[in-house]
Amino acid sequence: MKVLAAMSGGVDSAVAAARAAEAGHEVVGVHMALSKNRDQRRTGSRGCCTVEDASDARRAADRIGIPYYVWDLSDDFHDLVVEDFLTEYAAGRTPNPCVRCNERIKFASLLERATLLGFDAVCTGHYASIRSEGPGGAPSLHRSRNDAKDQSYVLAVMGPEAVGRSLFPLGDFEDKQAVRAEARARGLGVSTKPDSYDICFIADGDTRGFLERSLGEAPGEVVDPDGTVLATHTGTHGYTIGQRKGLGIQHPAPDGRPRYVVDIDPARRQVVVGASELLSTRELHATDVISFEELTEGRPVHAQIRAHGEAVPAVIQQVPAPDAPGSLLQVRLDTPVRGVAPGQTLVLYDGDRVLAAATLERRA
Repeated sequence: MKVLAAMSGGVDSAVAAARAAEAGHEVVGVHMALSKNRDQRRTGSRGCCTVEDASDARRAADRIGIPYYVWDLSDDFHDLVVEDFLTEYAAGRTPNPCVRCNERIKFASLLERATLLGFDAVCTGHYASIRSEGPGGAPSLHRSRNDAKDQSYVLAVMGPEAVGRSLFPLGDFEDKQAVRAEARARGLGVSTKPDSYDICFIADGDTRGFLERSLGEAPGEVVDPDGTVLATHTGTHGYTIGQRKGLGIQHPAPDGRPRYVVDIDPARRQVVVGASELLSTRELHATDVISFEELTEGRPVHAQIRAHGEAVPAVIQQVPAPDAPGSLLQVRLDTPVRGVAPGQTLVLYDGDRVLAAATLERRA
């Protein structure tokens, strides 16, 4: 196959590209330049897709012996990921920008360009597996063998069509050290490069500061569930469901227990805080469902609401009505979970196989 290998400049994508080339595919490496700041530099382990990363990716491609290009996707990234992040926070929701990047950049913009150029598939260094059940069976997305690094949750939004045109060569690695060892054996200089983490377009890790600089101030009140004003704030976008610290409350609750953000109302400019039990729910409601197979009511599943959270046993209570945009997927959990926030991604599993992804709207 003719394969386009997305090379971030890290060890994972370099080993993935090397494995694809070794498997006999005609591989071309491409680095996605996502930052509009051409002078952006990496800060330790923070950030990715910087000038240094592009250079590291080029050296890895040279070592593997494949052609290499840099594609400027900064406009797409800004419009489809960064602006979405800001819009969601301004609306009192909690988005996952890595999910959006995988959906809209790595498996939409990149795959579209790859198709136009005649490539058969896109190869990345994600930790996930693609399998086909039986002869001629449709490919399905599964968890990686490396539970600690599994990325099937953030990949679930790519949908079945993109899965069928993707390669994830790292899915069978049991741990990251094995990947680094293979990189060393292949002579790849990125074998000891630290992993990137946090939000790539907020290189200093100060999410709240980034939101304040981007969205400005919109002062309002911090209240308890009865509406009693406890403090003031400079913008609801500085808060997330489940947050405990930085609430600005100067006196303890009457019962002495900690308070948490339990609701955010941007229209009224209110942040509602309350006891921890107000964060727990067993009912999840979601829209914008992306299914890998037909969902049925009453089906047992496992539901996951965070990238590295636990998948909880659950039952599908309601499936979206066909051709009815905005209709709900409802799931009931066997045990309550805390801190469910609108805007988070819900992923349903059958064992290690992804069944569907959706966007959480509210909790019952």
